[in-house]
Parts: sequence; structure tokens; C-alpha cells
Amino acid sequence: MADNDVLIVGAGPTGLVLALWLTRLGVQLRIIDKTAGPGTTSRAVAVQARTLELYRQVGLAEAVVEAGVKVAGVNFWARGAKAARVPLGRLGEGLSPFPYALTYPQDAHERLLVERLNALGVSVERQTELLRFDQGPEGVRAVLRGPDGSEEACEAAYLAGCDGAHSTVREALGTGFPGGTYSGLFYVADVVCAGPAADGEIHVDFEEADFLAVFPLKGQGRLRLVGPVQWDAEREHRELTFQDVGERAIRNLGLTVSKVNWFSTYRVHHRVAARFREGRVFLLGDAAHVHSPVGGQGMNTGIGDAVNLAWKLAAARKGEAGEDLLATYEAERIGFARRLVATTDRIFTVVTKQGSLARWVRTRLVPWIAPPLFRLTPMRRWLFRTVSQIGVHYRKSLLSAGAGGGVHGGDRLPWVAVSGRDGKATDNFETLGSLRWQVHCYGEAAADVHAACAAKGLALHSFPWRPSLGRSGLRRNAVYLIRPDGYVGLADPTGRAAVIEQYLENNKIRFADHAGQVAAGDRQSPVAARASQVRQTCHR
Repeated sequence: MADNDVLIVGAGPTGLVLALWLTRLGVQLRIIDKTAGPGTTSRAVAVQARTLELYRQVGLAEAVVEAGVKVAGVNFWARGAKAARVPLGRLGEGLSPFPYALTYPQDAHERLLVERLNALGVSVERQTELLRFDQGPEGVRAVLRGPDGSEEACEAAYLAGCDGAHSTVREALGTGFPGGTYSGLFYVADVVCAGPAADGEIHVDFEEADFLAVFPLKGQGRLRLVGPVQWDAEREHRELTFQDVGERAIRNLGLTVSKVNWFSTYRVHHRVAARFREGRVFLLGDAAHVHSPVGGQGMNTGIGDAVNLAWKLAAARKGEAGEDLLATYEAERIGFARRLVATTDRIFTVVTKQGSLARWVRTRLVPWIAPPLFRLTPMRRWLFRTVSQIGVHYRKSLLSAGAGGGVHGGDRLPWVAVSGRDGKATDNFETLGSLRWQVHCYGEAAADVHAACAAKGLALHSFPWRPSLGRSGLRRNAVYLIRPDGYVGLADPTGRAAVIEQYLENNKIRFADHAGQVAAGDRQSPVAARASQVRQTCHR
């Protein structure tokens, strides 16, 4: 017997979000980290809309938005002068309940996640290190070293490696981590400044052979600076400080730095693990993929990994799905990670490349072409879908089937405004807080769909049809079977119960009743099932 359902190794954002979702799903876990406390320095600063949507499902989005900074625009500088500005304030209007760019530093992010876990009765075991593990058909046996140096054996049904780019779990699995490391050293600094670039917006200064990015943080004049360290033989063998690199920010952006809260240097890598799963062991976040900071994707991608895996582990432990469901984690996430690394690699190369052509692109072409491009609605929508990660889909997954209108199985459920039962405006994401499979119908669901959902303890949410819903890709009277993470599993334009039932049977998906037992035809009659399990919400 396992001591816990899941052992999580690593308490960065990925591990903490995995723990938070698993706890909300009723899964017993243990989370360890070899550090003494949450990070006090970090590079990650962007929180994308898709992450906020996932956070909303567990009641976390409001706190993150409140603590972060909504960024109204990004400004391009060249040769010490502002060259162009692109507005970002409502970039994703109509696409997400969070249509803006948000900055919220990773160190504060981690502390908030830890607080939420503590409130649920889960604590991170600090200064506790994974030494080794082995796995069998029933679980994983790990050996841990605690704060006092003593060793203990720990058993779990599954092990999640969320322990960063130098992952002990990945090394133990022996999976490759192909990719490379960019030449050059980069720095990140948390400073308090005054000046034209301390206006609550993002500023990017392109120069002949490098760049400087400025991100606003909560607090008067508080900024995050990111840039390359120019090579200097005198600096090569000593520890750098902000004084070694800060002159350019002061000179080109007119910043007056009154305080340096912290300063750190790092190298940028681009790698994806050859496998994200082996048996009962999984890799997530930086343990599975690392890439350049372009677009603020890294931390958000790790959080996406965590949510994707969490509901699948919970279903497997509760007997609501077969082990085959766990195979879809790697299939769905590794392809996205590879595409992301390839994309950010190309952009980062352009940003940092030396030479006259690269210099012309950065200092002349980008500032000239960006403003008119972003005045085009299709360009704004494309950019938001891409950067915010709401465009991530799993259409090729074995869990994805059908198409209803423009919405395919594997797509993120389109966000739309609807009228609630009290007549007040709400949206179709409101129902996703259950963290359960559910059926959506925009229009009128057929009587057999009502009966089938009732018999299986599957929530059915009906929303009145209006023409604007069609512009979001939804089809009138189609049924959409929604996964716990807000992605469409099945889209059926015919709206038939038989299609839903066949999908659930093919994927071996079952549902627990209110007592926590798995609903099955041989346990109770359909009439009893309807009486005790149905949870149907009709929005009129």
C-alpha cells in the first residue's frame, strides 16, 4: 500500500500548482523541496490568461490579478529614444475573462501558492531531498533525506518530478534532455527606479548587439530588468553586481535607480526531455522543458503541465478512468513543449543576434512595423491567442473527438458571456469550478442527453442560444463534453446521447456519485442514479 497517492518532488510553481489541484480533487499527496524556503529571486514575471483561467477554477485568479500589474502597453526604444508603442490593455477582448497582459513575479507567486496550500492543510516539507527511487507495478518506493540528514523510505502510487532543469528525477529515469545552451550570460534585477520607463508599462530597448527589457511590478517605481551581460575579460573571474551592467539602463532609458532589491545572472537553455513519463513517474515544468524567456512562457507552461496531469492522476486513483488516461499526459504536453522551444529559439536568436541585418531588424523594422500591425484586429487576436496560451489545443490526442461548429475535440472551451439563473451577466467558465467532467449545450439539449447525464451523474449545463455564440465557433444545439481542465473532450454537432456514451465507454471514463463511489449500471438502477447523482444547471 502506498503511503500517499502522489509524491511531488519540487515546490516551485509547477509542483505547488500540481499539489493545489490534487488537493482540491481529494488526492493524498506529499510535496518535498530541498530548499529552505520559497525563492526570493526569480526570472519569471508574466502570468498568461490561460493560467489565470485555470487559477479561476480553484479560486486563485482574483488574488493573483490583485497582486499583479495589468500592463497597458509595450514600448520599443532605440538609440536612447522611444520609437514606438503597442497598446496591450484589452488585447484579448472577447476571447478570455482575462484579456490583458499581467506581471506578477515568481517569488511572490510561490508564496501565494504556499499560503493557499497551507490553508488546505498541506505543507511543503523543506530541506528534504530525493536520493533515489524505484518503481513497480503497484507504486513507487523513494528514499528521502530530511533536514537532519536522516534517511527514510516513502511509498506512493505515483511520483511527479517538478524539480527543475537539474532534475534528480529526470536523471534517475535516464531520459535524455536534448537541446543546448545559448552563448552569453544574462542578468535579471529587481530595482526601484524613477524615469520615463517607470510608468507601469513594458519597455524594450534594442541596441546594436543586445537588448534590455523592463517589466513593471507592484509598488511605486518597482521594476524587473532583464538583459545580456557584455563580455569583459576583467569580469570573467569575479562575481558581477548591478553596477557592472546597470549603466545602460540609466543611460538609454533615463532611469534613476534608488535601490537594488536583488540581482542575479544566468544562462539560457533550450531543451526538451525525450520522455515526460516512464511508468508511474512523470516529468513536469523545467524538469521536462526549458527555453528562452521570450514571451513569458516558461512558468505558465509548467503550470499547464501540472493541471493537465492533476485531474488525470485523480481520476486514475479514484477508479474513474483506466491507466490509459495517464498516457495522454505526455502525448498532449510534449508536442506543445517542442513547438514552444522551437518558436522561442527562433525569436531569441533574432533578438540577440549580432550583425548589420539583425541590428536593422531590431532598431528599425520592429518599431516601424509593430504599431500598424497591432491596429489590425486579426493580428491582435492571433498574438493574444499565441502568447496567452488560450490557443493551445490537443486535437490529436486520443481523448479528443468530433467537431461542433468551429470547436473541435481538444480545443480549449471558447469563453462566452451568458445570462445566469438570476438574470445577471456571467460566463460559461463559471461552471468549471467543479473540476469535473460536464456537458455544455448552447441552445436546447435533447431529452436523451438529459436522461443520459442524469443516469451517469454527469452535470449538464444548458445556455440560451444567441447568434453571437456562433462567432465563437459554437454550434446551436450541439453538445460539448468538457474535461476537468476546461478543454473539450468531445464535440458532437448532432447533440445525441449515444455519442456521449460511446465516447465515455471508449475512453473508460466513469463518474463518482455523491458518496464517492463509482457510478456503474450494476450498482444501482437508472432511477436511483437519477435521484442521487444528477446535478443539472439550466441557465434561462
